[in-house]
Amino acid sequence: MIEAGQIKEHAEVIGADGAHVGTVDRVEGGRIKLTKKDSGQGRHEGHHHFIPLDLVADIEGDRVRLSANGDVAITFEEEDGGKSVQ
Repeated sequence: MIEAGQIKEHAEVIGADGAHVGTVDRVEGGRIKLTKKDSGQGRHEGHHHFIPLDLVADIEGDRVRLSANGDVAITFEEEDGGKSVQ
């Protein structure tokens, strides 16, 4: 199990396939808060998204690798307030 304290601010979050998912702003409430610059497009742009810590498979230096591929991992993202992005 990954300890939340192991996750560094500004670490890259990647899917199991190596695809860029986002950049860590910080860990809060059992979730990784992604920076706004990685917030997506359209109505999802310009605010923070969150990834559940349960999806973290490994920490590789300054990278957080998820257990799901990048295109699948973004379906688990939540917006402020816990609302699913998809």
